[in-house]
Amino acid sequence: MGEQPIFSTRAHVFQIDPNTKKNWVPTSKHAVTVSYFYDSTRNVYRIISLDGSKAIINSTITPNMTFTKTSQKFGQWADSRANTVYGLGFSSEHHLSKFAEKFQEFKEAARLAKEKSQEKMELTSTPSQESAGGDLQSPLTPESINGTDDERTPDVTENSEPRAEPAQNALPFSHSSAISKHWEAELATLKGNNAKLTAALLESTANVKQWKQQLAAYQEEAERLHKRVTELECVSSQANAVHTHKAELNQTVQELEETLKVKEEEIERLKQEIDNARELQEQRDSLTQKLQEVEIRNKDLEGQLSDLEQRLEKSQSEQEAFRNNLKTLLEILDGKIFELTELRDNLAKLLECS
Repeated sequence: MGEQPIFSTRAHVFQIDPNTKKNWVPTSKHAVTVSYFYDSTRNVYRIISLDGSKAIINSTITPNMTFTKTSQKFGQWADSRANTVYGLGFSSEHHLSKFAEKFQEFKEAARLAKEKSQEKMELTSTPSQESAGGDLQSPLTPESINGTDDERTPDVTENSEPRAEPAQNALPFSHSSAISKHWEAELATLKGNNAKLTAALLESTANVKQWKQQLAAYQEEAERLHKRVTELECVSSQANAVHTHKAELNQTVQELEETLKVKEEEIERLKQEIDNARELQEQRDSLTQKLQEVEIRNKDLEGQLSDLEQRLEKSQSEQEAFRNNLKTLLEILDGKIFELTELRDNLAKLLECS
């Protein structure tokens, strides 16, 4: 709940090809923001990058990770939980060096946090045995065991006599062991939930599906917080601190519920946009079909036009030939008329002479 960005930069994001394990596949079309996040509640560092609303990097930093500079502007690291290798292309060597320094810094912080958590778990789950001075034959009692901070008893001095009350003091020791096992089980459950959520977020490709997964995560977190409040009320001996923490958790739950409402409204909006997109797609398909029909009709009209042009050319050729024949016929007719005129003149002259 207390996760905040602590360092951000911009880079091109790549992932190794899962098939060849050799080629890089770009996951962003342009440079995007890559940020280090710190979760103060779980004491965890993560690298997160979003391309729009899609998470393209969600990698939890562990002590065994290594960031490698493969060139002056490119670096990579392997994430065994996500079963992939991430690559970042920076605009300058300075940005790459700064990112690598932060990676090493937060990796060391994660290592220290893990060691501290393991030490705390060892102190909680495996109480140490105090010596009873020089009396090696004294029975082992709860007063000679270091439990948790709330249950730890003062050391037994050399002259103190061991108490013979194992039946009365066995309940706090068993209660402490039960609490330790309970917290170990909760830690394992949280780790498993975190791994599942990480895998689900990486596999998410659609915005609606991603919102649903976030809603599920918020609901699980709200249920966990409700259980945490109940457990803190039963275990903690400091009533005022528990009530204060409970109020904070209730406020957090209310904020989560408000966030859930916002996400549900966002999902409804996305559904409406999807419906509108489907209607637009149907209109587009209808217009495309009409356009195809018009193109087919245009082709038919073009064929008819070409046929008519051929017929027109043929008709013009025939008319030209007819004109030529008519002209020739007129020339012949003119010649015959001229001959008849000469014949008439000659006949007239013959009549005059006779």
